[in-house]
Amino acid sequence: MLRDDDPPERQVAKLRRINEVLIDRIDRLEESRGSGWSMFQAAVALEQEVLTRTRQLEKAMADLSQRNRELAVARAAAEEANRSKTRFLRAASHDLLQPLSAARLFLSALTDTPMDAQQQELTQRLSGAFESVEQLMHAVLDISRLDSQRIEFDRQPVPLGELFRRLAAEYAPLAEAKGLRLSFVATDLVVESDPVFLRRIAQNLVSNAIKYTNRGGVVVGVRRQGPTCWLCVHDSGVGIPAVDRNRIFDEFQRLGNDSGTPGMGLGLSIVRRACSKLGHPISLESEAMRGTVFKIGLPRVEGGDVDRRTKPPDAAMLALRGRVALVVENDPDMRRGYEMILKDRLGMVPRVTGGTAEAVATMGEEPPDVILADYSLENGDTGVSAIVTLRAMAGRAVPAVMVTAHRDPEIARTCAAMGVYLMEKPVRPAELGEVLGRLLT
Repeated sequence: MLRDDDPPERQVAKLRRINEVLIDRIDRLEESRGSGWSMFQAAVALEQEVLTRTRQLEKAMADLSQRNRELAVARAAAEEANRSKTRFLRAASHDLLQPLSAARLFLSALTDTPMDAQQQELTQRLSGAFESVEQLMHAVLDISRLDSQRIEFDRQPVPLGELFRRLAAEYAPLAEAKGLRLSFVATDLVVESDPVFLRRIAQNLVSNAIKYTNRGGVVVGVRRQGPTCWLCVHDSGVGIPAVDRNRIFDEFQRLGNDSGTPGMGLGLSIVRRACSKLGHPISLESEAMRGTVFKIGLPRVEGGDVDRRTKPPDAAMLALRGRVALVVENDPDMRRGYEMILKDRLGMVPRVTGGTAEAVATMGEEPPDVILADYSLENGDTGVSAIVTLRAMAGRAVPAVMVTAHRDPEIARTCAAMGVYLMEKPVRPAELGEVLGRLLT
């Protein structure tokens, strides 16, 4: 029986069944028409019923077709809205991260100056505030990218030893401020992943471990198991109850009710989304009040192990003294921030310029020891153009670092092909010094 509240699909199916029954009845009546006038009248009535039901069927099918068209239009509008959101966030990320990166450089330069106890407390609180803003911005941008249907990963060999060195430089101050030990076990293993998102996964796990650990420390290492390497982050924190081990991977979920713990509860959500997209399995082991270990399974690159022997950090930093760094950056605040960090903290000789043409004029006949270029410059100029032009003038591949706020796989591939080190904004002075030290030693 047809009901007005049935959806069009159900009405169409019912009408088709009714039509089949009615047509079958007409056929039988036609065969037995000679049995009497009453049978003929019944056949006529049934034929009228078939016509009525056919019209209803046609109307229901038209309604269904219209509904499908409306759904297609709504779906297209939703997809365009999502693409517009992604484009907006991508375009806004540079403008948002640029002043934040400059402020981070200035704050770091300030901490290198003599201060009394009150000034030290103020700078520490400012650093914490900047850290929270940076994490939230990175989280929003990461979730936007991971939710995009058109996300593209740049899978390539990633040396875990290099990743560990960058993480150590980035999170040592945070662990030290809480009185925790932060250790990275040396490794020469190489895995296959997207280097940007693998770093974001590791960053979120290390940051989370430090947040929820009040005594002891955090140890990061890797274990090899056949063709798989397990990136392991151990902490001696509060542990995760069994009932919470699925919930913590959802958005805005945090353990306990400690309002003093920073963050919005997005880090592990990003870890799960990124690992799911990349095909990296996640394992979690925890014991109440005795700590937690997160493990990420990564495919090992056979024969890709690298020599773990590197110069100690102090030796790398000493190698920067007196070396010339040519900076190509269009933002005045960033130029000044680089100048202060390179000169006062690292003991280098900075030459700051606003674009490729100015950099060429500044370089003259004496090539710099290293080039530090921002990807987005003025009037279509880019850091890629600056590095290519300066290297051509120097007649050799001058070591170079590219800094960008755009998480674009194409930029990463271009830098890899050029042998240029890629850094994300906001720039952390400790990490910048570590990277420059390794490039110049």
